[in-house]
Amino acid sequence: MSLVEQLKFDSDGLIPAITQDAETGEVLMMAYMNAEAVTQTLATGKVHYYSRSRQKQWLKGETSGHFQIVKEIRFDCDNDCLLIKIEQQGAACHTGQRSCFYRSWDAGIKAGGEKLVDTASIYARQDIMEALYNIIQERKQLADGEKSYVKSLFDKGLDKILGKIGEEATETAVAGKGGIKQEIIGEVADLFFHVLVLLGYYDLPPERIYAELRRRFGLSGLDEKAARGK
Repeated sequence: MSLVEQLKFDSDGLIPAITQDAETGEVLMMAYMNAEAVTQTLATGKVHYYSRSRQKQWLKGETSGHFQIVKEIRFDCDNDCLLIKIEQQGAACHTGQRSCFYRSWDAGIKAGGEKLVDTASIYARQDIMEALYNIIQERKQLADGEKSYVKSLFDKGLDKILGKIGEEATETAVAGKGGIKQEIIGEVADLFFHVLVLLGYYDLPPERIYAELRRRFGLSGLDEKAARGK
């Protein structure tokens, strides 16, 4: 029995599909598939969906180049929902965000009850790296002629981005030698920012770096370096 034959589609012939980064576990988006979309996904190894608004099947990345490469497909105990683990090329969300789930809803800590978390509250939390990365990805998508420092770096290309990282790394080392804490903080912040630009260039979210650090956590640094050498 094929996968399509096992799935339970709704009265409109659709089934919800959740896509998840296969490496980091990050949930990227949710959309719908019909039998043809499932079949094309299996045949091509790239995720296809069904657009309810346009009433047609579509290949994710067909116009943007942000394809989703299938790594694994799962379905739930009722056979009426799909979980597709993928390698995301570029951004999953049409807004340019890495994930469609880039906003959160906080229960009423303040008067007025629940509220949508805004940029200011994001900056107050420890996910500032993700917030900055998302902004960098937005700037990357700006049209030609729109003014942005980040956009100018992308327009000048990889060598310019790498040059800025080298420059900021040198300034960080000089600040470290000087021993003035506030200067060290400022230079490290500049370095981190330009490293995020490099990650944005390759569409690598900070979570990929966090995952690698988690993998190394608890390992001897000498052993880990020796393993990489092999």
